[in-house]
Amino acid sequence: MDMPIRTAVAPPLAHPGTLVRTFAEAAASYIEHGGQAQYLGRIVDRIGDRAMTEIFPFDVKHLANQLYPAHQNSTRNRCVITPVRAVVYHAYDRGWGPAIRLRNLKEDPPKRKKAASQPWLHAFVRQCAKDELPHLAALVLFMSQTGARVSEAVALQWSEVDLLNRTALLLKTKTGANSTRFLTDQLISRLYDLKKASAASDPVFRYHNRHAVNERIEAVCHRADIPYKPSHTCGRHAFANIALSMGLDIKTTMDAGGWKSIAVFLGTYANPRNAGRAVAERFNVYQYDADL
Repeated sequence: MDMPIRTAVAPPLAHPGTLVRTFAEAAASYIEHGGQAQYLGRIVDRIGDRAMTEIFPFDVKHLANQLYPAHQNSTRNRCVITPVRAVVYHAYDRGWGPAIRLRNLKEDPPKRKKAASQPWLHAFVRQCAKDELPHLAALVLFMSQTGARVSEAVALQWSEVDLLNRTALLLKTKTGANSTRFLTDQLISRLYDLKKASAASDPVFRYHNRHAVNERIEAVCHRADIPYKPSHTCGRHAFANIALSMGLDIKTTMDAGGWKSIAVFLGTYANPRNAGRAVAERFNVYQYDADL
């Protein structure tokens, strides 16, 4: 179904007398000047001939629901609201239309996933030993002990690992900068063994994409009779929660794992177990005088 045609009077252009441009023209200019074209194709197909003075928030939200009827609002915001907003602001900068206020659709809070625990990791590594999968065991331990993403782990080369200084350099992480991670004694021992059986050109963990990693993790979990935890849950998510459970403060954990946003870290990753019991045990350590 085509989008409804609005009959409201359009706001005036920033510069009266300027030629009215269409959304398609504004989108082309936006892309030409460095904007992202990823989601704009489907949008231009639907409203490309609409004048920039006829773009209204209600219509854009209606379009988001039409193009992505079975998706969550987070997808609609990413694939429709955000790119349309970018084109509108670009057009405004060029004097082609008004700067309408286009708010995101309300998103549901992300579902918290239960991170892999230390007992889960022990069971997983034991099963890897039975299955003769040392690279998979080392990969999962690397992610859970450094906070590395699976994409960063599978891209790791031996030239980026310094066993003497006990570090691994993650090149161009999701935050756009290289990141150094420090290795535990357990990891150093396993990496020494892996390097002996590897060619210099081999990736450290011999996997090339996260799909292969998750398929193998699922198979090992099935044989070990433990719940399946995908790479992010048994890696980066586990790192955050294990570090916090060991008593490390939030800032130290975030810096060590490469988090930049405290809102993302606390809202998505931090999910402590038995928080009340942990606090009570800490109080037991610091006994209060009975007279206080």
